[in-house]
Amino acid sequence: MDIAGASALVTGGASGLGLATARRLAAAGAHVTIVDLPRSDGAALAEELGGSFAAADVTDAEQIAAAAALAAEAGPLRVVVNCAGIAPPAKVLDREGNPSSLADFERVVRVNLIGTYNVIAQTSAVMARTGPTDSGDRGVVVNTASVAAFDGQIGQPAYSASKGGVHAMTLPIARELARHGIRVVTIAPGIMETPMLKGLPQAAQDSLGQQVPYPSRLGVPDEYARLVLAIVDNGYLNGETIRLDGAIRMAPK
Repeated sequence: MDIAGASALVTGGASGLGLATARRLAAAGAHVTIVDLPRSDGAALAEELGGSFAAADVTDAEQIAAAAALAAEAGPLRVVVNCAGIAPPAKVLDREGNPSSLADFERVVRVNLIGTYNVIAQTSAVMARTGPTDSGDRGVVVNTASVAAFDGQIGQPAYSASKGGVHAMTLPIARELARHGIRVVTIAPGIMETPMLKGLPQAAQDSLGQQVPYPSRLGVPDEYARLVLAIVDNGYLNGETIRLDGAIRMAPK
């Protein structure tokens, strides 16, 4: 699908995987709307890319609906990429053997899973009302799961559950939106060089990279972004979760 002159919306677009994706989409000719929290650098980055910024919480239906409307003002909304997410670690039982906070578990699921669903719902409603391309396509939604959806480690029950949910809902949503000409694909990244991991000591980063079979290093955000563009370009990719992980299978801890 040619996205030159079209509109794209990227949540979590002010950093990490989202920012790399926003840059690639802008370079491909799309008008990019970055969706991120008000305290982010989203406004400055959107200006740099010639796009728009929508300060929004992905779990807020009204805010995301407004962001989708803003994106559609710049051109037909053809691409939506869900990169917003959080990953605080927490075990089921704390050091004293007591149950950990249920509120913390709920927050991770709310942002990562419910937030992703909310963005899909609000943006697909806009896409469905948009005229199709010559090939009948209206757009594509790319979600972000994680290898933790399949190989969750100790301390990741909430994160794994949320990302497993993103994977699980990919196919049914793709089947539903097929009648509108909207594809839905999910990427499950492995250990990526995001701002969170870059904050670790270099020795820790090197150790994590050595766990990857090949190439034995952390993935870089631009590799995620390039896969997004490949998904956008390949119209037969639909309803699938693609691991982007250098063949790693995570150990228990």
